[in-house]
Amino acid sequence: MIIRQIKNQSPFTTKDGSTIRSILDRSNAPVQNQSLAEASLPAGCATDRHHHMASEEFYFILEGDALMEIEGKTHEVQPGDAILIPPGSRHRITARTKTRFLCCCAPPYDHADTFVE
Repeated sequence: MIIRQIKNQSPFTTKDGSTIRSILDRSNAPVQNQSLAEASLPAGCATDRHHHMASEEFYFILEGDALMEIEGKTHEVQPGDAILIPPGSRHRITARTKTRFLCCCAPPYDHADTFVE
């Protein structure tokens, strides 16, 4: 059994410009098929539009009001919303207010699988 406390995970910036704290991934557990991280964006900031060829992603909004763009379609998202981002889909999230969300990737997040537009 592996248990990780998010407060003990150091934040880092991904290739898309978001700040994340890895909760469980290949860097801190014997993970094989997925990764889980908390991402945050300050109000008025956005990730770079990007896509992942291999990873399917879920975002789960914890805090804030944001705009989620996937393949050119934009939707308002708020706490409690779960978002599916299929592999290869160009996407970005723009925080209207400070926004925090969980990001689950399968296979696990990998910088090499992040292609910024």
